[in-house]
Amino acid sequence: SVSIENAKENLKHQGGPSFEETRNKTADSWNSVLSSISIESPIDSLKTIFYTALYHTQVAPTLFNDVNGEFRLQNDSITRKDFKVYSTLSLWDVFRTETPLLSIIDPSRIDDMVKSMLAYYDQSGVLPVWVLSGNETGTMPGYHSVSVISEAIMKGHKDFDVAKAYEAMKTTMMGDDRGLKPYKEFGYIPYEAMDQSVSISLEYAYNDWCVAQVAQKLGKDEDYKYFSERSKAYQNFYDIESGFLRGKSSDGKRFHEPFDPKASNHIEDTDYTEGNAWQHSWYVLHDIEGLIALHGRKEPFAIMVEQLFTESSDLSGHNVSPDISGLIGQYAHGNEPSHHIAYMLNKANAPWRTQYWVREIMNTQYSTQPDGLSGNEDCGQMSAWYVMSAMGIYPMNPASGEYEIGSPLFEKTTIQLPGEKTFVINAPNTSDKNIYVQSVKLNGESLQRTYIHHDELMNGGTLDFDMGPDPNKNWGIQANAE
Repeated sequence: SVSIENAKENLKHQGGPSFEETRNKTADSWNSVLSSISIESPIDSLKTIFYTALYHTQVAPTLFNDVNGEFRLQNDSITRKDFKVYSTLSLWDVFRTETPLLSIIDPSRIDDMVKSMLAYYDQSGVLPVWVLSGNETGTMPGYHSVSVISEAIMKGHKDFDVAKAYEAMKTTMMGDDRGLKPYKEFGYIPYEAMDQSVSISLEYAYNDWCVAQVAQKLGKDEDYKYFSERSKAYQNFYDIESGFLRGKSSDGKRFHEPFDPKASNHIEDTDYTEGNAWQHSWYVLHDIEGLIALHGRKEPFAIMVEQLFTESSDLSGHNVSPDISGLIGQYAHGNEPSHHIAYMLNKANAPWRTQYWVREIMNTQYSTQPDGLSGNEDCGQMSAWYVMSAMGIYPMNPASGEYEIGSPLFEKTTIQLPGEKTFVINAPNTSDKNIYVQSVKLNGESLQRTYIHHDELMNGGTLDFDMGPDPNKNWGIQANAE
């Protein structure tokens, strides 16, 4: 609160005449949130894991303004807004799955989150990175407020100033701070310029793609072309000999040596953020087809993704990042950069391998035990991954509005949508053995693609799975498969 007086008013507003009534009010609030998704399963432990995860996704972001709308900015000034102002914006984490989940079950919160980001932009001149108690911490690479705003606009959210939001996105990405100056100069960040050069460049490439999508939607053709070209920055790092994305020199002629794809030095003396080359060489959310093309064909790409999961889990380096956890081979589920990788196999004509690895991750990285999460919860992202994956869909590229199909865990999942609509996911024969998709129907019609659109989900309807113990290697295969 900004004052003692406001704190007293907050207490009056949040509390009740008695402890019992306050408790009941709180219970009703949580029951309402947790009822947004209902599941049917004969396995009680799966229900416990799911609803614990759904609970975790609601803990952040946190409401920051007082009941009268006032809140304190980083410059210590007090301002007032007529919407819910949010802090604890762990954007590098939550843009991946948490905000896509909220866009389904609580879209109005996304609107207020975007308006909050624009309020911080008004004060600082750039969009936020990681806001805690109204203060910019600058933690983690990229500007993923750009990603969240792009997702909101592309999904049709309009309860904020879209023109101003685009201006804020473009202004932020045209700045010079946090590695953007060399990024703009070279088309990537050379390893001589700063640590984490590969990871930071990859984050900016995705941010650029997000700006480009909004530019195209708003008819800003030159901006669309400019940011689309910048979003190809990842191509500079591809090493055809090893298949990894590696640090590149400023003259573009040399990769960073010595090189060990299992080496990690947390955030200093390294080309990668909290990880290694094995974990960061897949971070091209917006152009998986382009990344596959660098590998030559879908088959070698899929083989290398498989190797990620089966490689030894040994790590090297003088200061190995403690965030590398939840290892399956070199896949690190305990940290966010790995979260989309299993779903990439959908794009490599191997959706049955996506189904296999997603089930393996759910089975090994989540439990009802005290250590039931493999890494930091990161403000709901770790649990949001489970919620979406357990339902059988996942936002591999969040701002695209597409949800990749995985392997549904529950016999029936019902999502409550705005306007009293529902989206029901049926998988009556799913089990610990029946993990493979045999066929899918969307609203009764056969679905051969490996994804559904956000609009298809939000319009309400049904997604019906037939599951089996053996892969159907014909489902979800593109007609132009190589």
